[in-house]
Amino acid sequence: MAKDKIMMPSGTAGITRYFDEYKSKIRFKPGHVIVLCVIVMIITIILHVYGNSFLGLG
Repeated sequence: MAKDKIMMPSGTAGITRYFDEYKSKIRFKPGHVIVLCVIVMIITIILHVYGNSFLGLG
């Protein structure tokens, strides 16, 4: 005789739980991140304008 079982969804509905207690050893202030982004943008602009002469291609 076959068993007719009804499969019910799990109680957590497939949601993965991550623990909030984890603290990273490396911490950045928002101001430092903004300054780093501005520096990268300036370097990118300089390389676009003067990159060929820096690399000896022009």
